[in-house]
Order: sequence, then C-alpha cells, then structure tokens
Amino acid sequence: MEGNNRHRQGAEQQDFFLPDLCRTPVVLALILITELLVLVEVLAASSSQGIDWDYLAISSLFVQWIMLSSTALLCLLRDWLSRRPLSQAVMVCLLLVSLVTLCFSLASRWLVLPLPLNAFWFNLELWPLLRNLLIALIITGMVLRYLYVQHELHRQQKAELQARLQSLQSRIHPHFLFNSMNSIASLIAVDPDKAEQAVIDLSELFRASLQQGISEVTLGRELELCRQYLRIERLRLGERLRVEWKLAPECERMPVPPLTLQPLLENAILHGVQPLTEGGTVTVAGEYRRGVLNLRVSNPMPAGSAAGGASGNRIALANIEDRLRALYGQGAKMTRIKEHQQYTVWLSYACQPLEERVGEGGAR
Repeated sequence: MEGNNRHRQGAEQQDFFLPDLCRTPVVLALILITELLVLVEVLAASSSQGIDWDYLAISSLFVQWIMLSSTALLCLLRDWLSRRPLSQAVMVCLLLVSLVTLCFSLASRWLVLPLPLNAFWFNLELWPLLRNLLIALIITGMVLRYLYVQHELHRQQKAELQARLQSLQSRIHPHFLFNSMNSIASLIAVDPDKAEQAVIDLSELFRASLQQGISEVTLGRELELCRQYLRIERLRLGERLRVEWKLAPECERMPVPPLTLQPLLENAILHGVQPLTEGGTVTVAGEYRRGVLNLRVSNPMPAGSAAGGASGNRIALANIEDRLRALYGQGAKMTRIKEHQQYTVWLSYACQPLEERVGEGGAR
C-alpha cells in the first residue's frame, strides 16, 4: 500500500505543470531571465545621459530576492500543489508571489525611511506597493501560462509518441507469428513433445509482444526473449544454427524497445543461415561507451543473395529504425553493411541505464 501511494504521488508530481524549481539549472535560468527583465526595465527608464548603474544594482537586488524567495517557497510546496486542482494551485502561486513581493516592498521602504512603526505606516505611499504587486502578478501569470502550455504540449507529444510506438509494434505481430508458426508446424509430425515446448516458448514471446504501454525494456530482458526464439529455430535447424554472444555485461542494463533484436535474429536466420547447407554463425555483439549503446547483429550471406532479404523483413528493419528514432531522437542510427559475404546491422543510440531513469522520473 505504501509503495502504491509513493508511486501515485510520483506520477502526480511528474504530471504537474510546475517544474522542479529545486534543480540548479532551473534556478540559474530564472536568475538570468530575471536579470534580463530588470535590465529592460532600467533601459526603458534611462535618460539620454545613460544607464543609472546604482538604480540597476538596487533593482537587481530587490527583484532577485523576490524571485529566489518565491522559487524556494514554490519548491517546498510543489508536492502539495501537485495534489490540488489546477485553479487552486495557480491561485496559491499568485498569492504566494504577491505576499513575497509585498514583504520585500515594505522592507525596502523601511530601509529607505527607517522611522518608528507608527510614523512609517503614516508616511507609507500605496502606489509603489500596488505597482510592485501588479508587476509581480502580471509576470507570474505570464510565466505560469507559459509553463502550463509547455506542459500540455509535452503531454500531447508524449501521447502521440505512445500511440505511434504501439502502432509500430502492432505491425510486428503478423510477421512474427507467420514465421514462428511455420517452425512449429514442421515439428508437430516429427516430435510432438518438442512442438509442445516450442508452443510454450512462443506463448512467452507473444506475452511480451502483446504487452501494452511498455515502450522500453532492459536489453537483458530482450536477450531472454531472443534465446526463447532461438530455441524454436534451433529445433528446426539443429547444429546448422550457431550463435555467438559478444555483449559487455553493462549492456544488459540499457533500455531497448521491445522486440528489437528478435526481428534482426529472424532476418539473419531466414536469409543468412537457412539457405546455407552447412549453416552459419549469427553474432550478437554490444558495447556501451560514453553514453552510447552500440549493438551489432551479423550473419553469413549466400552468394548472390540481396541484402535485407524479402520485403517483409525490410519492413521489420524500417520498423525498428522508426521506433529507435521515436524514442531516442534523430541521433539514433541503424546501419546495414554487406561485405565479405557478411551482412551486418548496427544499432546505435544514446541512452542511460533504465533503472536510473526510473529513479529520476518513473518507468515508461
């Protein structure tokens, strides 16, 4: 129960339009933006004699203190605000900034006129206070509106990405089913027990392929599915099918779209190993260096065969490339190389261990 509550609270915070104001890059960005606003105001009020540097320094100190204090309070209240209705959260943000502005405005006026309290309130001018409050409310409202629009745009893009990934993944199922069922059909008359085991392996594979809402798994999990698929194919090809694994241990913690390597292995077996009388070796290699995961699947090619195999397999390869770019950006690459009667597919994309991102912002 406690774990579910913690997960729900994390999801609420992740879906809140107000960013985490405790992070150093956000604070630095706010300091820079605030100083630019102060500079614009000073330039607008400057005369033909130039900038009043004393006024710039005092205004910067005054506005920066308001910004930093408001940011600190909103940072502390973010968890609470994320559980409130949107309108209530916005009103609390505006009220909090207004109170901070009022406090610093009164403090600055008292520093200029250090009078006893009775005399201070009697000589207090209301217009400077109202002006500061109006400026603070207008700027805060504009910032909150910008953050809300950006948040909604991000949510829309995330939803579109999820729909696109599910659409792309659904195109794998018929292709995958057709080839796997052919392997099982060839075993039914020869060895029913092995055919039954193959059906069990296939059911595990389909359980993974039909999972909804999962756009990434660890490479270790993907390799388990690949070994189940290879057991099915090895029943049909026997010793003709050999697989060599050259994966660095840290690779298994890296993220990968589900059913990424399996279609590559299927392509390598159907168009590389199967046509060869003596069979061949499929090599799966991987390394993680400088934040980039590089995966390689290579297989021998019969003389005179075309790279990429049949159109169905070219669709599967294009599918994998689309999913990689949808998840990891345009920097994700798929390279296909044919040389020395070897066909190699390289996958390369920047990522970090999946559990680290789960700790930062939740699993996908």
